[in-house]
Amino acid sequence: MAKQDYYEVLGVSKGAQVDDIKKAYRRLAREYHPDVNKDPGAEDKFKEINEAYKVLSDGERKAKYDQYGHAAFENGGPGQGGFGDFGGFDDLGDVFDMFFGGGGGSRQSNRPRKGSDLRYDMSIEFEEAAFGLEQSIEIPRTEVCPHCHGNQAEPGTPIKSCPDCNGSGEQRVIQRTPFGQVSSSRPCSRCEGQGKIFEQACKECNGNGRVRRTRKIRVKIPAGIDHGQVVRVTAQGEAGTRGGPAGDLQIVVHVKPHKIFERQGNDVVCELPISFVQATLGDEIEVPTLEGSVKMKIAEGTQSGRVMRLRGKGIQDVRGYGRGDQLVHIKVLTPAKLTNKQKELLREFAKERGESHPEESKSFFEKVKDVLR
Repeated sequence: MAKQDYYEVLGVSKGAQVDDIKKAYRRLAREYHPDVNKDPGAEDKFKEINEAYKVLSDGERKAKYDQYGHAAFENGGPGQGGFGDFGGFDDLGDVFDMFFGGGGGSRQSNRPRKGSDLRYDMSIEFEEAAFGLEQSIEIPRTEVCPHCHGNQAEPGTPIKSCPDCNGSGEQRVIQRTPFGQVSSSRPCSRCEGQGKIFEQACKECNGNGRVRRTRKIRVKIPAGIDHGQVVRVTAQGEAGTRGGPAGDLQIVVHVKPHKIFERQGNDVVCELPISFVQATLGDEIEVPTLEGSVKMKIAEGTQSGRVMRLRGKGIQDVRGYGRGDQLVHIKVLTPAKLTNKQKELLREFAKERGESHPEESKSFFEKVKDVLR
């Protein structure tokens, strides 16, 4: 498969300056770094980004690429990126040093990390979505151990800096390759990347620093929420590690269908059946709304399919930008069974209006013949 243009990979134009290229690289590398993005394909995308950056950030290589394209770096030439070749960075940790201020020293693999987000699916009624609600839900999650406060050691016992990695949590490994020496880092085997060691593990969490708990929390669903929308509750997800903040709780809302109403944007739609007599002579009838019944006038001669609007009887915009309307679709019901007297009255009605009786009306083919004459 043909390789994608390096400028397109970074999302910059061919005339982009070095600062623009570096800014685009930082943004994309942060988004697709394998330690951050666990989606399938993120690792390959990260390799591609670094490969493009290595070429476009180097003046000589950029000039060759502008002239010859990918052919300038084929057969093992420069620009063949990957996790051993990060555009001027030794390894993945150097990318984080660039983002978080590594200071040129050993990279701190034991830096604080935010906890993972949690998902909770909530089913609510149509009216609850329209007007909002507050309710308590139970969430199973990991929390910082209340006994050791995340230190992992039994309180009162010593915690020491790991002597093998000097507290960094990482050990640097240098490997020889056909292209020279490659420096990489791996978690310290003694402290498992923690940067510290302790003599006695916490009895509550067995040295993990976190425990599993089920918590009841009260959440607020805003008025106007729609089916499939997400309500984010900050810091109610999984506990962070090494002192990092907790993740968030994402509540995915599922709105149950209503027997009468449907939603179109912020408008509420319903169908209102009326009789032939009401449609013909007009009437004042009660119409159901989300807040109870209201009276609505039906004008004389109202036709089936007419849409009438009740202002402000719809759904509140979830961002607070006003409220929708209720759209009432009129459906005129035709009587299915009539008595002989009722039929006779309708025939007299039709005769009075100059309309043909059903038995006197011409067939479709006769009408076509009349038109063609």
